[in-house]
Amino acid sequence: MSDKRPMMRALAGETLPVPPVWMMRQAGRYLPEYRATRARAGSFLDLCYTPELAAEVTLQPIRRFGFDAAILFADILLVPHALGAELAFVEGEGPRLSTVTGPGDLARLRPAEAVHETLAPVYETVRALRAALPPEVPLIGFAGAPWTVATYMIAGRGTPDQAPARALLYRDPATFDALIGRITEATIAYLLAQVEAGAEIVKLFDSWAGALPGPLFARYAIAPARRIAAALHAAHPRLPVIGFPRGAGAGYAAFAAEAGVQAVALDTSVVPEWAAAELQPRLCVQGNLDPLLLVAGGTALDAATRACVRAFAGGPHVFNLGHGITPEADPANVDRMLRAIRG
Repeated sequence: MSDKRPMMRALAGETLPVPPVWMMRQAGRYLPEYRATRARAGSFLDLCYTPELAAEVTLQPIRRFGFDAAILFADILLVPHALGAELAFVEGEGPRLSTVTGPGDLARLRPAEAVHETLAPVYETVRALRAALPPEVPLIGFAGAPWTVATYMIAGRGTPDQAPARALLYRDPATFDALIGRITEATIAYLLAQVEAGAEIVKLFDSWAGALPGPLFARYAIAPARRIAAALHAAHPRLPVIGFPRGAGAGYAAFAAEAGVQAVALDTSVVPEWAAAELQPRLCVQGNLDPLLLVAGGTALDAATRACVRAFAGGPHVFNLGHGITPEADPANVDRMLRAIRG
């Protein structure tokens, strides 16, 4: 039997009169109820690894807004943590990790199949969510793409241009390739476990794909995504996979054609009319409202939301933002966006 839920229909390639909608980072700091739960947790990592609290913040935007999909509350850096990297989130500064810059660092990492011990609380969160979510709301599991995760593991933090990762790639390609391989295998294991626990869709976030020089985009953005999607589909042939090669520019076309995903999420730089012509005939597109419109609100938000819906009305579309919602966003503007989409 075909799945009648709007999110699943769109990801299966169906054009709907009203697109399903959810938002990246929809469970986050713009919501007062999230901030209260985050305070209870004590630290961001404790929030990610406490199933009761992680499930609660996942459910909060579903209760408040009635989105068409929920996304697991976790973080892309849980995989390197599970591989043995030291990880902390510094208030006001972001993540800090122990680094992998040579063969010795790589040798100290755990094998990919060992990640489940650390990540077991995440699977417990997924099981709790599958039981708690309304039946019409599918759950999205996710992971960071290998290139993006590697940039953090090599630099030990976020960087503006991913220069440390690119430098290691050029200086020591053997170590770099081995790290990408280890992350890829761990990501497959992690996502398969999420699906077995109850996730019905998975998303691969390649937040720094745009930092890859052109010839390397196919090798380190497309090829790992294809390997992950193929492994997931071997076990779950009908599983929808969403890829987000943020900043890929014209590389979106090759990613859509070659990565084996069922949808591509578009960043704010992508012209909707181009994506409708070049990508939508092949697969579902997701996006791509500017998150700052949820700060500004007003008629600009109304007009941009309706324009996005119109641009993608001729094919399968999941309405979303071009990146995550910001902490400064007004929840009232999310309601306004939903009215503009749904009428």
